Amino acid sequence: MIDIHNLTVQFGGVKPIDALTVQLDRPIAGLIGPNGAGKTTLLNVLSGFVTPVAGTVQVDGQSIVGMAAHRRAALGLRRTFQTDQIADDLTLWQNVQAIADHAGYGSRGLAEEGVARAIDYVGLRRRIHRRGSDLSTEERHLAEIAKALIGTPRLVMLDEPGAGMSESETAHLETVIRGIHDFCGAQVLLIDHDVALIAACCEQTMVLDFGRLIAVGATAHVLELPEVRRAYLGDFSELVAA
Repeated sequence: MIDIHNLTVQFGGVKPIDALTVQLDRPIAGLIGPNGAGKTTLLNVLSGFVTPVAGTVQVDGQSIVGMAAHRRAALGLRRTFQTDQIADDLTLWQNVQAIADHAGYGSRGLAEEGVARAIDYVGLRRRIHRRGSDLSTEERHLAEIAKALIGTPRLVMLDEPGAGMSESETAHLETVIRGIHDFCGAQVLLIDHDVALIAACCEQTMVLDFGRLIAVGATAHVLELPEVRRAYLGDFSELVAA
């Protein structure tokens, strides 16, 4: 569970997160908002890359404000990035194994088992020997998710994992995201501009606009709210019904 109270991030005179208070308690929660809403800034706060000027953040009851990024990783906080972190000169297996080497498995055998399990889960078993440079956009995104599932993740944060994917590829991604909680027990926080993906995956969704919370609740209800539609300057009704 993510519990945020009065969280404020300030860069000079700009507040990308402004007095945010919200609780996300569902296995898969969505985070949406127009460009510049503060979505990635919030992930950076949760990951330890940005320090807030005020407020508290707890994950499963444990305060993480001020906690070093490596301690958050040990706690089980994982994330992917909009620009993938796949090394082109390493194989898929080696990319994922690099994370396993620091995940506290206790033995090489257990680490290799964890790597194989994560790669198999995202559907890339046949690609383990391919170098990062030879992976497609979809495969690179899935490899990022496999990296996030190494060890014992508690919170998996996915930052636009569907970017650049076709409709069929997004359908597979949806299956992967929806199964993460059952696979490893982790809560998922999903950011994506594909509102149909959010609607299909997330039981609960929060909406930010200029760093402020404008809605949170059951996803279908939130996406129907007039203030949410205004924030996006669009109508989600057809997407939600699809």
